[in-house]
Amino acid sequence: MTLAGFPPALCRRIVIKIGSALLVDPQGNPREVWLRTLVGEVAARRDAGQQVIIVSSGAIALGARRLGLAKGGRGSLEDAQAAAAVGQIALSQAWAMLLGERGITAAQMLVTLDDLENRRRYLNASATLERLLSLGAVPVVNENDSVATAEIRFGDNDRLAARIGQAARADAVVLLSDVDGLYTANPHVDASAMLVENVDRIDASVMAMADGESGSGMGSGGMRSKIEAAKIATGAGAHLAIISGHVDAPLGCWTDGGRGTIFHAAESRRARKTWLAGRLTTRGHITVDAGAERALANGNSLLPIGVRKVTGTFARGDVVDIVTEDGRVLARGLSEYDSSDAVQIAGKRSEDIAAILSDVPRSVLIHRDHMVLLAQ
Repeated sequence: MTLAGFPPALCRRIVIKIGSALLVDPQGNPREVWLRTLVGEVAARRDAGQQVIIVSSGAIALGARRLGLAKGGRGSLEDAQAAAAVGQIALSQAWAMLLGERGITAAQMLVTLDDLENRRRYLNASATLERLLSLGAVPVVNENDSVATAEIRFGDNDRLAARIGQAARADAVVLLSDVDGLYTANPHVDASAMLVENVDRIDASVMAMADGESGSGMGSGGMRSKIEAAKIATGAGAHLAIISGHVDAPLGCWTDGGRGTIFHAAESRRARKTWLAGRLTTRGHITVDAGAERALANGNSLLPIGVRKVTGTFARGDVVDIVTEDGRVLARGLSEYDSSDAVQIAGKRSEDIAAILSDVPRSVLIHRDHMVLLAQ
């Protein structure tokens, strides 16, 4: 089976990013007819068993029209923030209405760069996405441009889509764009430019093909931002595709042989956890018994009942090492509990945690999706 179209049979969970130029017409109005075709495709994929997350641009463009701001609302940081505050209401209303027509519940999530850089908030975002998808909702994510500044913003929704894919443990990311993929040169100025259909490795030669300009003038990204997004996605174990949105039903057109570029994830899928294994320091140690060691080797999460001792002071989302009673480091992961709470629930059954902590508990101490094995 080909990867073209990222079919549900191969990709259980995908992120679809829509650029401003596709979502908003030159007069600053939502392109409802085109959006309805896309929502129809989303509904069909959900019926086929695929979970979908939407990363939607357009808030600044929509708000700029309503406020009468020049330069599409991007004349200054203050204009962009004001336009985003107004436009985000219109954007969320459009998605809620269109998805609602298909019987789908839309869920809005607004994030900043810091929300995904801070480990505790990253875990919160990941948990929220997971729960929304389990309930059958379609999360609609955008950067919170009304409060973001140059120092704490993604700057484009291509990279945001890749980071959301990472947080949601998605299998694939689709960037619907005003171009139909990566070319060997800018096709708008070089007639000899050739489409690159598959990229297995992002190296200097691939980066040299990038053009940093946004073709529409509405968005903030260009081909360079899309390649940077591909680095994030493929490094997290997800494929990423760039395809054109300038057709009705763009996902179906791509599946049926339309043009596009696929950046392929590493086959091993370990890439999504290499940052845990090699780049982060640890804040504590959790010593486990032989039963927990066997469970981890079999790919399970760490349950409190298998914990013998908790060492160090750490917060939820901090990196900790999981060690055996003889001191061998088995694994490294992100703790779901503060160290003080971890001490209290060590050795206890998951169903007893609520009574111990007087709080709604998380059933695992470290989830397998936030853990990497270091020794077998």
